[in-house]
Amino acid sequence: MTELGAWQSGKIQAHHLDRLAVVYVRQSTLQQVLDHQESTRIQYGLVHHAEALGWLSDRVLTIDEDLGKSGSSAEDRRGFQRLVAEVGLNHVGLILGVEMSRLARSSKDWHQLLEICALFGTLIADLDGIYDPSQYNDRLLLGLKGTMSEAELHILKQRLVQGKLNKAQRGELGFHAPIGYGRRPSGEIILEPDEQARDIVKLVFRKFDELGTLNAVLRYLVTHHIQMGVRVFSGPHKGELTWRRPNRTTLQNLLKNPAYAGAYAYGRSHSDPRKRQAGRPYTGSVVTPPEDWPVLIQDHHPAYISWAQYQQNVRQLQANQTRADTLGITRQGDSLLSGLLVCGRCGARMVVQYHRKRHYRYTCCREATDYGGEICQYLSGPCLDQYVVEQVLRALEPAALELSLEAALHLEHDRAELDHLWQQRLERAAFEAERAGRHYRLLEPENRLVARQLAQDWDAQLLAHQQLQDEYQRFCHQQPKHLSEADKQVIRQLADHLPMLWAADTTTQGQRKEIIRQVIQSIHVTVAGDTEVVEVVLNWVGGASHRATIIRPVAKWTQLSNYAQLCQRLEQLVQAGLSTDDITQTLNHEGFRPPKQRQTFNSEGIRSLMRRLNLVPPRQKPTPETLAASEWWLPELARLLDMPTMTLYDWVRRGWVKARQQPNWPKHWIIWADETEIERLKAHRQQPFGEILRQRWRGEVPAIALMPESPNTSL
Repeated sequence: MTELGAWQSGKIQAHHLDRLAVVYVRQSTLQQVLDHQESTRIQYGLVHHAEALGWLSDRVLTIDEDLGKSGSSAEDRRGFQRLVAEVGLNHVGLILGVEMSRLARSSKDWHQLLEICALFGTLIADLDGIYDPSQYNDRLLLGLKGTMSEAELHILKQRLVQGKLNKAQRGELGFHAPIGYGRRPSGEIILEPDEQARDIVKLVFRKFDELGTLNAVLRYLVTHHIQMGVRVFSGPHKGELTWRRPNRTTLQNLLKNPAYAGAYAYGRSHSDPRKRQAGRPYTGSVVTPPEDWPVLIQDHHPAYISWAQYQQNVRQLQANQTRADTLGITRQGDSLLSGLLVCGRCGARMVVQYHRKRHYRYTCCREATDYGGEICQYLSGPCLDQYVVEQVLRALEPAALELSLEAALHLEHDRAELDHLWQQRLERAAFEAERAGRHYRLLEPENRLVARQLAQDWDAQLLAHQQLQDEYQRFCHQQPKHLSEADKQVIRQLADHLPMLWAADTTTQGQRKEIIRQVIQSIHVTVAGDTEVVEVVLNWVGGASHRATIIRPVAKWTQLSNYAQLCQRLEQLVQAGLSTDDITQTLNHEGFRPPKQRQTFNSEGIRSLMRRLNLVPPRQKPTPETLAASEWWLPELARLLDMPTMTLYDWVRRGWVKARQQPNWPKHWIIWADETEIERLKAHRQQPFGEILRQRWRGEVPAIALMPESPNTSL
């Protein structure tokens, strides 16, 4: 510490002594606070120097809120912000610090403090003397000291960064070993010594290669109650293996980390000042592309996967993201071709639009979305899905048996792998129970205070082991280790019935979409104008393509490509005197199709089109009908019973009378009624309405509903 003579100056005036003297204390890191306590004591000792300069002890304020914080920025330094605020309120006459670097190592923050001190007449003091920022010479010297403090920080940081880079280029810069790895005292990276923890890491990579999505892997682990083995990095239990629930972040870091491919990578992320958030010093980190990594050393340590598989995993994760240039993951929507369709007119990717449940269409709306233009083209989704499914099943049919055998082998391998993990869990639980019992037996019997707790721990481990055995028995009952002959036979039979397997309720939409994506790379669709004709080009995986024309449903008659020919042909058939049914059969036989969802014409559709074209249908002659004994036309029987025709028709609808309808036009109703039946109907007709209401209220069956047997078997 310099002598007080260096502090003697005529710059201290009475108005300075009337205000506070602030001692600012700061250390850059918490490690410096713990290991370099002498520097901290020197800074706190400035309080006595302030008293020697004339300030009373209660007028000396110590600000030490920034201990352990860097001076490179004022954003996270509440102590420095408080100091600037006190100066701005004209409460401070003198600021004391061991050196200028304690106050700030940023020119922006330093010159801001100088401006405020000069404005309010506040002095600044370090071990070299007292300075007045309002005087030019002192201001120049303070600016130079601030610049040197900032340059010193830059030089120190540059040395540290270059040292880390040089060490990383040799592959010697240490980092926390990821899950599934350990580190020897010499620093060498090795595979996790625990066999179960290693097998689970291998399982994650195999399942991602099989399932293709991170969420599917997570669901698989959760469904089978598989936990991840993690080594504790710090604390009293450092180095111990703990078992934790799998989560999305852990799996994503595991799949993206090149360390699992045996590679040593440095510089996988860098800090972007534009994305840094105020008050949060660890924000602004940006992922660096692999081609820009400063250091990449392959075959640095033992690997779980190959480098090619790691790159494939990264590409798969990127492809799973929902972007315009990727397919994205398969979802559970009804559409089967989302992400595969390309507009044959403009080349843009077509999207799925859902209107109501199970009603969707494929639309090219890039022009409408980006530029406010018109929709390029659209078509109904189910018709295109049905055609593509037929082509996919036809392509898979030759390899169905081979695929079924491979599926059986894969299923057995998966069950064997799960059984192996269960055996490891049982072995670990048995070891924990045995160790707890060993601890209890080694204890002195007289030490009851400890014996009771160890006995409880032993009982808990034994109970956990028993529960795990029960769960394993249930697992073996639900999923035997080996497939039975009946299961294998079912799998072989499914190979001969691919359409049935495709349409089964157990097959999800996501699985159907995955199968289609395995064999089809893209589908180009072109709608011919506004008609029902659609040209489809299937681009198969491997380079082959298939071109075909399908028919989509349209809303209007005029949208049909052969509408003119249809109208002309219909007019010819009407002029030929054919009946509506004959016209319908003729048009269906000649290959004409109606609009909307129908595949063939019906009589109602033909009559609708004839009304649209003002064509008069030929009048059909009634089919002669000879009534049998005791049979009546419905209007004649109504006149005989002296009742409205509609009332008798209602009785027919309710089934209270024996009736039949003519099979051909005009399809009149014929009722059977002999003399006894006529008397029964008249009796019911003359029954008081109040009695009918009472029967309904009591829930009784009306007498008229009890019909006699008709001698005519056709009724």
